[in-house]
Amino acid sequence: MELVIVTGLSGAGKSKVVNALEDLGYFCVDNVPPQMLEKFAQLGSTSQGSAQRMAVVVDARGGEMFDDFAGALDRLSGQGHPFRLLFLDADDETLLRRYKEGRRRHPLLDRSALTIEDAIQQERRLLKTARQRADIVFDTSLMTPAQLRERVVQTFSSPHQGMVTHCISFGFKNGLPKEADLVFDVRCLPNPFYVPELREHTGLEAPVRDYIMAAPQSQELMRRLFELIDFLLPLYLQEGKSQLVVAVGCTGGRHRSVAFAQAIGEHLRSQGLPVAITHRDKDRTNHGTG
Repeated sequence: MELVIVTGLSGAGKSKVVNALEDLGYFCVDNVPPQMLEKFAQLGSTSQGSAQRMAVVVDARGGEMFDDFAGALDRLSGQGHPFRLLFLDADDETLLRRYKEGRRRHPLLDRSALTIEDAIQQERRLLKTARQRADIVFDTSLMTPAQLRERVVQTFSSPHQGMVTHCISFGFKNGLPKEADLVFDVRCLPNPFYVPELREHTGLEAPVRDYIMAAPQSQELMRRLFELIDFLLPLYLQEGKSQLVVAVGCTGGRHRSVAFAQAIGEHLRSQGLPVAITHRDKDRTNHGTG
């Protein structure tokens, strides 16, 4: 039985994640009180078919019942029920913008907060422990709905075995991925942005990739990164991590970081390891200097 518990901030994309999980064959239930988690785990452990893969959403909409969330997780662990806790996060500015654009009411508004800004801060404090305990964190601040769906599919498309490594390329000008465990800066490498015929292409395309990898320093850095990651992965796995996020950044997130994140992901896949690859800023129109 596989149980995924989805939680996180209102407006961070939980409904989109549940829709994607449902399409992957998970039996999904929204807005579940924490006290019901044991019942769902017991149901999944004794059922066949679709109930073998379950996803439930537990969040601040539960009101006072949500106060028992940490205790409910402890009881699941104590009874030997396996689960993964997925936390959806986003920065305050993004959450505020989404609420204004969607014209939805925040679940804490008027209940204990007078403004959306206050509600976001209260919910963040309420969920602090849940975020610390999360096995997987998705920061959706700079994700499009399609990118979020892709990441869900890459992470949950097959029954969970061992640790999933998620390779992300990004542009420093758009901010660091907050969920990153390892961050590598490749701005020191030759930049295709300054080659006119390569500027509008990406690191997934052969001419750009070949230009970057032709440099001796790129080849040496790649060799050393492969060795470092191959050394670290068993240690993280031994620690009990269920997801390792490796982020590779350049200035705009279009050329060098894309090529390196893709190469790292393919290197790990060649070893039969579960890998997800996301190029966060590859398709941004304002991609700066490569």
